[in-house]
Amino acid sequence: MAQFRFLHAADIHLDSPLRGLSGQGGSAAERIRSATREALERLVGRAIDETVGFLVLAGDIYDGDWPDYKTGLFFSAQMGRLKAAGIPVFLLHGNHDAESRITKRLELPDNVRTFQARAAETFRLEHLEVALHGQSFRQRDVTENLVPAYPAPLSGAFNIGVLHTGLGGLGGHANYAPCTLDDLVNKGYDYWALGHVHKAQVLHERPHVVFPGNLQGRHIRETGTKGASLVTVEDREVTAIETLPCDLVRWAELPVSLNGATSLEGAIDRLRSTLDRAVDELADGRLLACRIRLEGQTQVHGQILASEDHLLAEARSAALSLGEEVAWIEKLVIATQAPLDPEALAQRDDALGALQRMLQEAGDDESLLGQMEGDIGQMVRRLPPELRAEGEDPVLRAAATGDYAAVIAAVAPYLSARLSAGQTGGED
Repeated sequence: MAQFRFLHAADIHLDSPLRGLSGQGGSAAERIRSATREALERLVGRAIDETVGFLVLAGDIYDGDWPDYKTGLFFSAQMGRLKAAGIPVFLLHGNHDAESRITKRLELPDNVRTFQARAAETFRLEHLEVALHGQSFRQRDVTENLVPAYPAPLSGAFNIGVLHTGLGGLGGHANYAPCTLDDLVNKGYDYWALGHVHKAQVLHERPHVVFPGNLQGRHIRETGTKGASLVTVEDREVTAIETLPCDLVRWAELPVSLNGATSLEGAIDRLRSTLDRAVDELADGRLLACRIRLEGQTQVHGQILASEDHLLAEARSAALSLGEEVAWIEKLVIATQAPLDPEALAQRDDALGALQRMLQEAGDDESLLGQMEGDIGQMVRRLPPELRAEGEDPVLRAAATGDYAAVIAAVAPYLSARLSAGQTGGED
């Protein structure tokens, strides 16, 4: 068997609406909005440059039904580039682009072969002695293990299983097409080209079980390098797997330690230094989309809480000062603490002490917790399900799960700090 290489990618989520862009304009925001398209263009370009034998797309090429035909036309054009280069594509649909979810259809170039959803099927590349086995999703919620019904490996071929799966809910992803690592390892294939989990990882070698991750990070929970896996095969053995970065925007959460900071100006200086360093170390020439997290104990904690809008503006100003499309600030999170001992604070004979004592006792007050369930719980239940399920704010998460003691614990430092800032005259 001759040596060959192929590209394995998944979870393109083409034209997915990216989060955190509401109300934000400018070239950086526009670049983020177009990032999934540009990442696909880059993937196709890398496939051509590397002269790969074929490309495997393991599900979620689209993010859901198209609002119009532009998404499909763009994808078709990119597949046309691969056809012109003589590169076949093997495509499988996952939960986001299942047959039942996509109502609009376009005929793709004939170099693209799509795995059917009725049952698993096999495609062969005779000149490379490769067999690819896979099954697309008919509907979003595939709850059965598809692996047992995949065809047996073909003798004398390099067998690739293509599957979109949660693999037991790995990384917190929904457990679609559930199976175990043992199911995959024992199937007898040489390589499993998986999709659905957005973090790149090699779960097993010989046979190789691989998630390439998604092609482009779309929000702050998808940080770091994103791209595809370039796989080298020689004599039916995987000899190398290389990550080919395809992302145009790289997401990063940047902790800024404010331990010991004695002024708001000093805090801003630390924020700027952290951003400068992150661009040098993490961006790799890409737009760095950042969430700034201020943390640590500082005597200006109250001022920081009272100056959130100002600090966010300072962070965005710092990003803009680095140049066009160098860095972009998605959000600023305040997680600092006042250098106060809660127990000592509770002993004070003033309003701060009274507030602290009340907050310490509130988590055990069944009457208060019941009232919160009636007021806050009713409001939270009216929120969209995706907001309740995917909300990142710790107070919202606690409220969504009915943990009202945790809600109190989360807001207590904020209330104490605001009152403290007001008493000491530190509030802007």
